Amino acid sequence: MLGTLCTLITALTCVSGVTVVTQKPPIVTVRKGETVTMDCNLGTVTRSAARWYKQIPGGVPQFVLVYYHGWWSVTYGTGFSSSKHTSNYKDESSYHMIISNVEEGDSAVYYCSTWDGSVNQWVFGQGTKLIVTGSSLSPPVLTVFPPSSAELQSNKASLVCLSSQSVPFAEVSWYGDGCPVSSGISTSTAVQQPDHTFQISSYLSIKSSQWLMDKVFTCKVSLGSQSSEKNITMSDCNIK
Repeated sequence: MLGTLCTLITALTCVSGVTVVTQKPPIVTVRKGETVTMDCNLGTVTRSAARWYKQIPGGVPQFVLVYYHGWWSVTYGTGFSSSKHTSNYKDESSYHMIISNVEEGDSAVYYCSTWDGSVNQWVFGQGTKLIVTGSSLSPPVLTVFPPSSAELQSNKASLVCLSSQSVPFAEVSWYGDGCPVSSGISTSTAVQQPDHTFQISSYLSIKSSQWLMDKVFTCKVSLGSQSSEKNITMSDCNIK
């Protein structure tokens, strides 16, 4: 069931004639202790409930709640309750999910879905990314690794930036001699560690000649208003 759900969320429905589920906002950043509201419009569907799922990057989706405008109450998934989560509606196809007193652990992507009876298919929205920050949020801790000697001999070079942070979302960017780099970048989703922190890996692929020119390459990771930068050059690594 969870495997099927992951596939459905990853491959959003694009069958002709199916309703389009729209979520707003796409990204929302709030401070710890605040209340956040996420909107979900079910499109042409008016006789089906809105279901909400929480997914931490790299994890399986968790069922949060389901609500239909004709019901008296909200039904919750395991580990979720009315003390923190609730739902209401604006009209027969427009629903809201409200999370009160948010914590950093609430940071995740929240997906809204519904059953489109006209095509007998579950339909998912594109998701709302919730980032919860706080005054105690620490900047990410970065470690940057140089390319290997063996790789340099093949006219290639890969720089690796590892970011350790308290929340699962971050914006990673690379610079070469202070100028933004837009190609050759591959960044993983966050992976939760045993100590409950999250780790993101970002790779920058360049030509070995760029590395041998002793350019300054910078990895920058931003978490809301917090950010960290780490520079690396050939000279710093004493690679001949």
